[in-house]
Amino acid sequence: MVFPDGDVGAGRVMPVTSPPRRSATVRRMGGRYISLFWRLLVPNVTVLAVACVVLIIEPANGRIPALVGGLLVMSAVNVVLVRRATTPLARMTTLMRDIDPMRPGHRLPLPRPRSELTLLADAFNDMLDRLETERRESSMRALSEREGERRRVAAELHDQIGQTLTALGLHVDRLLAGTPPEMRDEVREVRDGVLASVEDVRRLARELRPEALDTLGLVPALTNLSERMTRRTGIQIRRTLDRDLPVVGEDAEVVIYRIAQESLTNAVRHGRPETIEMTLRAEADQVVLGVVDDGCGFVANGPSESGIRSMRERALSIGAELRVEPRGAGSGTRVVLEVPVWRR
Repeated sequence: MVFPDGDVGAGRVMPVTSPPRRSATVRRMGGRYISLFWRLLVPNVTVLAVACVVLIIEPANGRIPALVGGLLVMSAVNVVLVRRATTPLARMTTLMRDIDPMRPGHRLPLPRPRSELTLLADAFNDMLDRLETERRESSMRALSEREGERRRVAAELHDQIGQTLTALGLHVDRLLAGTPPEMRDEVREVRDGVLASVEDVRRLARELRPEALDTLGLVPALTNLSERMTRRTGIQIRRTLDRDLPVVGEDAEVVIYRIAQESLTNAVRHGRPETIEMTLRAEADQVVLGVVDDGCGFVANGPSESGIRSMRERALSIGAELRVEPRGAGSGTRVVLEVPVWRR
């Protein structure tokens, strides 16, 4: 299976990090960047140096070496204290830059003892909570609208185009009986083409909105999906699907099905595997979907970037965690989706 660089799951493959960039607002401010450490240290050292110069100009007998030594000691203590005071801020800045909106849940640790930095980190974490909630709700609305559109298109394909083609095929069958022998082969080709189109329309309708998911449930729908994939590609798909699963809700079931569908499609299209393993099981307070193939493995900057991003957005919409990771060097890819079971 092929996946883009930097999109494989949970920090297993890290993108190349670029030097920190200043925001447009900071760039517009102009001027040279001076860290808080030096802003605090330089004035303090300057004050101490001026004090020592004043005392040297009007020296007390034999006290100049002591004054110079005192300056050095006080400067060293000042450096240590200022460094201790500014280190949490530097660490906080690094953590802020490393936060990835596609992998939620990361929060800044609150510096101790309590200070303005603690309040800043707490406010930043609150902002992340609000942003993730808004993003999850927005993604869920978008996915619900997308599934509704899929359902509508699937119904139109099945009820209108499919029935029209079926009626056309029956009409061609009736014409075949009265067709001269020398033209029957051509009419049969037309009939076979119509029948093939009917099957294509039905297949598209099933892929847009699987009937089994609505009527039979998640496990039969995944079983049907894997069987159709095997018939179409010849690739063996081994299934281990627990039927006694906790209730995760209709939206979560749709997400599980779509991520399984996208994972199988990516494996077949890009990985060239011989076998694929698909598992669905209950584990603690979550339902876990796994899709593992023995194909060519991870290839950086592959063509499936949009597919992986779509899977991540679906997972985020239900508060689930998605990991896409290489199974090993050149030995396939593993997709793991962990869907929490919300306790009510």
